[in-house]
Amino acid sequence: MERRRVLVVGGSGYLGQHLLAALATGGDGVGVDVAFTHHRGAAPRALLDALPGVRAFRADLRSGDGLEAVSESFGQPHVIVNCAAISVPRACEMDPAAAMATNVPSSLVDWSLSFGNDKTLLIHLSTDQVYEGVKSFYKEGDETLPVNMYGKSKVAAEKFVTDKCSNYAILRSSIIYGPQTVSPVEKSLPIQWMDNVLSQGQQVDFFNDEYRCPVYVKDIVDVILSLTKSWLSDGKKIRVLLNVGGADRVSRLQMAESVAEVRGYSKSIIKSVPASSVNRGVASPPDISMDITKLTQTLGIKPITFLDGVRATLDTEAST
Repeated sequence: MERRRVLVVGGSGYLGQHLLAALATGGDGVGVDVAFTHHRGAAPRALLDALPGVRAFRADLRSGDGLEAVSESFGQPHVIVNCAAISVPRACEMDPAAAMATNVPSSLVDWSLSFGNDKTLLIHLSTDQVYEGVKSFYKEGDETLPVNMYGKSKVAAEKFVTDKCSNYAILRSSIIYGPQTVSPVEKSLPIQWMDNVLSQGQQVDFFNDEYRCPVYVKDIVDVILSLTKSWLSDGKKIRVLLNVGGADRVSRLQMAESVAEVRGYSKSIIKSVPASSVNRGVASPPDISMDITKLTQTLGIKPITFLDGVRATLDTEAST
């Protein structure tokens, strides 16, 4: 029987590395050949050393350069997981054209369609920032009214994928948190950052009026593995849109309080402030907490609580 192939686009990023590690070790019983794309120079050496069976390809998502080399050397992927994006809202605001060119996966989708069959499932990462943020616990069927360019580019991406692809799963993810990756990523990780500033014992401001449902990285990896396994086992049509958040609706203030609770820091140094107290140069939706009933009913996956996720994150960091 033909070996099944999974391609992780943006595999050197935070979610990408955690997903590659799970796929390479046959996580959740998914035994596949694995490759990933990256867009800078050489692929991270630490990642290649840790996952020797995984193949790396340089590709430019805007132009599609490099994707033909994947087909020629690796073959048509049975599953493509698109983790690549410009995901910093301020960067999207400063260069809307670059945000649209990168975040709408037109070259990737066109390449997948060039195989001329329905054998590929695209799992595309979207965001909770597609929602306007004026109520709690958005459902997948609620209107998308993003307040910033990042959200707008992701809405455009969702429309492109649903219009063009025969088989897709769009995952609207909240903040993803968890342990550091094999090859440390440049961006600041939320729990580690909070742990670091709180450990210094100085008073720190945290927003008390912006709400999300942060999701532990292993939970979102499990969602992707579950969809991959389902597609590879029966090949039945998949066209699904899922909110992928954690179990709890929390503000930045509550996130910091959870870190303090796990670490034993004094909560008196955590100062509660409104988001309006800081000019971030980009509009931010106040409450984009998500209802994840559809996720738990469709895949049977129940994300862990935020406090348990913080514990797991800090325990893993301590052991490494």
